[in-house]
Amino acid sequence: MASPDRAARDPSPDEALPSDLLVVLAALDDATQVRLLLGDLLTPAELNSVRERWAIVKALAAGGTHRAVRDRVGVSIATVSRGSRQLQHGSGGFALAFETLARLGLPSPVDEGGGRP
Repeated sequence: MASPDRAARDPSPDEALPSDLLVVLAALDDATQVRLLLGDLLTPAELNSVRERWAIVKALAAGGTHRAVRDRVGVSIATVSRGSRQLQHGSGGFALAFETLARLGLPSPVDEGGGRP
């Protein structure tokens, strides 16, 4: 849990990312360009955290239990629980991402039997 001092410093979701960066990400032409930018922007540890979070929420959305996701992804139950909270109570970004996967004809965790986020 974040300390009160840290929570006071953490920006809101609307302030967390610079608007010009979001515009650039949205305007990039393909996944390769996004990968190049994120590879330059994030540290290897941050990239790994993103990979883990994405694997967690996809597995949960597909109906995986917390323990099964923990075992599959190789993270702690606490990490799975944080991903679950974001999936259930976040801003809806994961649902948009899963809908986009389906619209693009790519495998979506919701198509794999979970039926949520």
